[in-house]
Amino acid sequence: MSDPTSLQMVASKALGGAEYWFHRFSLALAERGAPTEVAIRRGSGPDRLDFGSLPVHRLPFRTTWDPLSRHAVSQLIARLRPDIVQTYMGRATRLTHPSRRGRAIHLARLGGYYELGPYRHAHGWIGNTKALCDWMIQQGLPAERVYHLYNFADQARPVAPERVAQLRALHAIPDDAWVMVTLGRFVPFKGHTHLISAMARLPQTIAGRSLRLIMLGDGPLAAPLRQQVIESGQDPRIVWAGWQSDPAPYLQMADLVVFPSLDAEPFGNVILDAWAWGKPLVTTNFRGAREVARHGEDAWCVPCEDAVALASGIQETLADPALMIEIAERGHERAEREFSRAAILSQYLELYRRLAGGCGR
Repeated sequence: MSDPTSLQMVASKALGGAEYWFHRFSLALAERGAPTEVAIRRGSGPDRLDFGSLPVHRLPFRTTWDPLSRHAVSQLIARLRPDIVQTYMGRATRLTHPSRRGRAIHLARLGGYYELGPYRHAHGWIGNTKALCDWMIQQGLPAERVYHLYNFADQARPVAPERVAQLRALHAIPDDAWVMVTLGRFVPFKGHTHLISAMARLPQTIAGRSLRLIMLGDGPLAAPLRQQVIESGQDPRIVWAGWQSDPAPYLQMADLVVFPSLDAEPFGNVILDAWAWGKPLVTTNFRGAREVARHGEDAWCVPCEDAVALASGIQETLADPALMIEIAERGHERAEREFSRAAILSQYLELYRRLAGGCGR
């Protein structure tokens, strides 16, 4: 059976984790040869991304109740006649109501514990953790139409050493300094304030090497976080690198990846990023980490919202070269075995084929 056709739709105005996953996933489907088209909000953050040769449809997506936006979505589905319409976030999902006379199966993909009202009319729901799927079922969604599919880890794409050296010089990072990297939007549940507090508790050197923390991201908490860094005296040790659409050079530079999220974090692609790059990971024990990470085996896990424990975890890891190698190697093995692009895409396409074959409603 040939791969079903799919229309991937997101209506977000700004870029965040869900929108970047939408972009990565759509491109991966196309690279796999699965017939795929995308619909995005005209003039939005996703509209600035490069979708390669993928057909891109730019719709108004103004409000969830806008009749013109809903009509545009319905007309696009009627014209393309996809087997699968997969929507991301509430706005695109609310506006999607495939005709009962059509063949399209509407899948709503959730990456967090959202209010389910905007999603209940879909034909099926995809959750990217087992815990999220269990929660959706507890909230009344039919278990036989809730599907668990993890995100995939992008394979590491090493960059030229000269490029890494240039960035290191740009940020005035000493050659012998430990480089720690954290990635994520500057929003409360990402836990950056606790990481900065942890930095203030760390010694000036560990195993004879100074410390630098590269903050990859941006968001509404940028100003308060910068103020916290100054007030805590950590300004010389913090590098503000901004939001990076391609963090590869920084991940290649990293000696350690730190992920300080609070328990509200549903999954956390940073875990997969660290594993894909073969980097040791210190992470808080938020929901997603409890489900996939194994303390002392493929990550060093500490309690959420505990700067003292986070500082201790960073110090213990950096001071133990054997531990760093072990958790990095085991994490990399898991990324290739369980979370590879090929493995996760095969699971998605298997679901698409099954639903397109008539078992989806």
